[in-house]
Amino acid sequence: MTIKPQDIATLVELFEASNWDELHVQLDGMHIFLSTDPNARLASTPAPTAAPQVFATTQPAVAATPPAAAKASAPAVSSGDVPANWAAVTAPNLGTFYRAPKPGAAPFVEIGQMVDADTEICLLEVMKLFTAVRAGVKGTVRRICVNDADMVEFGQTLFYVEPA
Repeated sequence: MTIKPQDIATLVELFEASNWDELHVQLDGMHIFLSTDPNARLASTPAPTAAPQVFATTQPAVAATPPAAAKASAPAVSSGDVPANWAAVTAPNLGTFYRAPKPGAAPFVEIGQMVDADTEICLLEVMKLFTAVRAGVKGTVRRICVNDADMVEFGQTLFYVEPA
């Protein structure tokens, strides 16, 4: 696989539009490292690999109420009014929403499940780059707002969690 300059430009644009802290891409002996920390350094030169490797780290995006645009465009898996104390877990970037780590696997979380702030609750995928989304709040999952494999936008509400 050959990576083109426009592929790198797309990765940089995606990184700048996200709230990721770092992005590591390794492909055909080339390694791309992007970071929001001006003091960040690549720990060591990675060994060449045949398979592409992509890693992104992010801080969870949690809002007390959903943005109006995201609320209007999000397909509701569950319907009804949202209590004011529920926290909306929103998409840190655009991409395809996945409830499970791989096809056929159990979902990361279900309605009624207790989660901690660091609990991984879904994946977002764009251009074979997977971002793990964490709950960002301790509580109980009360609503799943997106269907599996749906495309989501930055800031769109994915889940509602009732804080503990």
